[in-house]
Amino acid sequence: MKRHTTLSPIRAQNICCPNCGSRSAERHWIEDENTVRTQCPECDYLLISCSLTANVVEAYFPSSTCEKVA
Repeated sequence: MKRHTTLSPIRAQNICCPNCGSRSAERHWIEDENTVRTQCPECDYLLISCSLTANVVEAYFPSSTCEKVA
């Protein structure tokens, strides 16, 4: 397990959520881990990706509810 002796340099930006469109989502660039974390408290969206390769490290977002088509 990686232990930090100092806090990671983090840049943050408020954005519109790519999942629900809420303006309360945030994107954080965590420089010493080379990751970008996008999260939304409104819909529980989470995407963590590598800032060097753009590969997805972790992702979670609830699916939208669909009505049954008769």
